[in-house]
Amino acid sequence: MTKLEPLIAHIDLDAFFASVEQRDNPEYRDKPVIVGALPGGRGVVAACSYEAREFGIHSAMPISEAHRRCPDGVYVRPDIGKYLEESRRIMDVLDDLAPAVEKASIDEAYLDISGLEKIIGSPEHIGTNIRERIYANTGLTASVGIGPNRLIAKLGSEACKPDGLKVVPTAAVLDFLAPMPISNLRGMGKQSLKKVSGLKISTVAELRNTPLATLKKYLGASAAESFRRQANGIASHHIATERQRKSISKETTFSADVTDTNRLHDVLRNLAAQVAHTTRREKLAGRVIMLKIRYQGFETYTRQSSLDQATSDERIMLDTAWSLFSKGDLPVKPVRLIGIGISSWGEDDQNQADLFGAAAQGATNQKILETIDKLTDKYGKPLLQVGANRQKS
Repeated sequence: MTKLEPLIAHIDLDAFFASVEQRDNPEYRDKPVIVGALPGGRGVVAACSYEAREFGIHSAMPISEAHRRCPDGVYVRPDIGKYLEESRRIMDVLDDLAPAVEKASIDEAYLDISGLEKIIGSPEHIGTNIRERIYANTGLTASVGIGPNRLIAKLGSEACKPDGLKVVPTAAVLDFLAPMPISNLRGMGKQSLKKVSGLKISTVAELRNTPLATLKKYLGASAAESFRRQANGIASHHIATERQRKSISKETTFSADVTDTNRLHDVLRNLAAQVAHTTRREKLAGRVIMLKIRYQGFETYTRQSSLDQATSDERIMLDTAWSLFSKGDLPVKPVRLIGIGISSWGEDDQNQADLFGAAAQGATNQKILETIDKLTDKYGKPLLQVGANRQKS
């Protein structure tokens, strides 16, 4: 089996605290917002908007200096509870997008998206999808860097802020790093910069071309080897996953609103196949099926139904979601977006006897699903799907 090339995404929320305040307070938008201590106090800036950064304000700056530079700015005390809740919502979005998510801080995360190119599309498409999903669910912007390891992904997101996307293929890593100041390397702080000042090294390319023995003389063996590895784009691609996904979901936004229920059913069927494939790949099974519908003007509804038995079978997912759509308590309007999700993990019932009329056919059912999963992994999309009856709404 061909080994997947590592592909890591780093997501960094833009001016997170300040952006939440600007979203929640329309009168703050397009104004310099400084979150932290209030003027007259002895505290510091916790975060600031990009409008405030134009005045030279940055985090950890004494609030007295920030006020001197920008006396007409909007000064706000931080609401950590609100920011933590917003962070949780964003991590839930990311959990639905990638099988491995590592929360690095309240406003950034690493995702292992290796192999998702076969299912979702190019790295550019994946990055765009991440940014769009975060904005659609929170109204906040994020910068996304994608590369073969954590270092390149992180530097990519830093290079495209705010509200940007930077994809660095493996073949372009050295050129991407070459012109960067050495201060961009992890661990290259003020003390390390002082130590190499006599070498007249300013860029990563210059450090890369400096003899290792010379770097060791100034920095010590461990630091010199670390910076040399980074200068050559060598870093870990390991993602420490401590959070189990709360749910798995897929959705589609139509280019034009849809009224044809047959088309909606077909799209939902394809989405259910994708959700089921991811669920089985991660050896999960869920008891709650969720339907998401969005109409014109972003009028959004979600409906969910609990099953007696956890499942990873797309037929059950589709039948349940379509039943939610057809029950009659949703508006009869053209549909802008449709989605399906699964959650509430439990033990899968591999027999699925009710679908086949006899428990003895459970093994056959499992072989069918395994075959579908193998073909999906090989070709990158669900070319085969198990049958399901079309239901009229």
